[in-house]
Amino acid sequence: MVDVAPPPSRRKLVGQPLLYAISVFASLGVFLFGYDQGVMSGIITGPYFKQFFNNPGPIEVGTMVAVLELGALATSIAAGRVGDIIGRKGTLFTGAIVFTIGGAVQTFTTGFYVMIVGRVISGCGVGLLSTIVPIYQSEISPPNHRGALACMEFTCNVFGYASSVWVDYFCSFIESDLSWRIPLFLQCVIGSILAAGSLVMPESPRWLIDTDQDVAGMDVIVDLHGGDPNNILAQAEFQEIKDKVIYERELGEGRSYAVMWKKYKRRVLLAMSSQAFAQLNGINVISYYAPSVFEEAGWLGRDAVLMTGINGIIYTLSTLPPWYLVDRWGRRVILLSGAVIMGISLGFTGWWMYIDVPATPNAVVACVIVFNAAFGYSWGPIPWLYPPEIMPLTFRSKGVSISTATNWAFNFIVGETTPYLQEVITWRLYPMHGFYCACSFILVYFLYPETKGVPLEEMDAVFGEEERLDYESERASLMSNTRSPSIRSGSVHSNSRRKVATERGWVSRLLYRDDRSTYQPIGEGDE
Repeated sequence: MVDVAPPPSRRKLVGQPLLYAISVFASLGVFLFGYDQGVMSGIITGPYFKQFFNNPGPIEVGTMVAVLELGALATSIAAGRVGDIIGRKGTLFTGAIVFTIGGAVQTFTTGFYVMIVGRVISGCGVGLLSTIVPIYQSEISPPNHRGALACMEFTCNVFGYASSVWVDYFCSFIESDLSWRIPLFLQCVIGSILAAGSLVMPESPRWLIDTDQDVAGMDVIVDLHGGDPNNILAQAEFQEIKDKVIYERELGEGRSYAVMWKKYKRRVLLAMSSQAFAQLNGINVISYYAPSVFEEAGWLGRDAVLMTGINGIIYTLSTLPPWYLVDRWGRRVILLSGAVIMGISLGFTGWWMYIDVPATPNAVVACVIVFNAAFGYSWGPIPWLYPPEIMPLTFRSKGVSISTATNWAFNFIVGETTPYLQEVITWRLYPMHGFYCACSFILVYFLYPETKGVPLEEMDAVFGEEERLDYESERASLMSNTRSPSIRSGSVHSNSRRKVATERGWVSRLLYRDDRSTYQPIGEGDE
């Protein structure tokens, strides 16, 4: 066991307060790219914005909105390597600085091409942040609260989006170019706060241990457990992480993208598919172009932005139930139910636009609100939680970078094509994305295993890739209420799993056809 010095006196927070403080600052990262995604939706319909950019057409508007995804795509791929080299904390700081610079370029733009450059630079910061924040959060979170903390992050993302819409709305009353420059400038303010906060946040203990900084890693674990260096749970968690690192090194297979693809192809494809369908299911048709959607339905000018703001409030509130449900219901049920509601809502949105009756404007607002609420409860938070959960420590940074790059690639495709498709296929655009919701339902139903409550170091057993390693369970990890770590027996636990499988009701059997989707983490009685 590594020797640990007493916690430095300068540290004021330990235990749960420290965990929550870390989560709040890390959530500023997702608040930033939520704000950046929404801020353009309100200003592109403003008269001063249109006048400054000489009434841009749908291709120009689509490019200004979606080019951010190209920068995010490039750096999200690089973030896998960057996160392994300079750590989670260093990557967070770098992403915040880059984002702030991009926001400044957008704020003081002199024309179309300067705006494009600013959007690309901000996108580079967003790519780093959107990759590293979920990794960082998953690596400092206890398994029994990991889902809830990740969903809280997504709430911050949606709150960033909703905040940007309301900033756009109130600034629309300004009779000058400040009506769109002020919303863009606020990106710089938030980015600066995140950069400053990242300097005082602790590094991920798993990254520290993986890079042989055992004393520093143990120090962070001890702080997260309450500050007592003799805490048996902190020592057990350190040993489990260290054993896993040694085990992976003894395999001697390297840590390249090629090795990751060869060994963990299924996990990589699942991580990529979750992010791809989060976009194909239609959210950015609403997030980027909600005022345009409402104008198409009959709401005009500032009223369209106001409806977008109201939608943003309900969208934010819809992200709260997963805080409680994700670690109780699990990931699969939430994704499946969300796909059904979203698909139906999109189908009705297209139908109301097709019949074009006096009730259409109000009906479309209702359908969009229901869609956004369903997304905020399901396909919004889970695809950010799932990839860092299912990827092993040695490839977590690279695997999440690939899945996040997939997000931004499809983000760009949807953002770039939506203005054009709104003009060409009109109401058919919404049932088209409803079809993708049906596809995502089928994918989750047949292929996604459940990860609720499973320690990160035991995820191999969920995918049936190896037997569970015989060391202390991470269920005794950060802030766990477990009193003492358990030593487990494979035969007893195997019997308990079979018993759980046979005792499930018909609804559970219908939803979880594969026993591995109901993998049971170690319980108190498994000895």
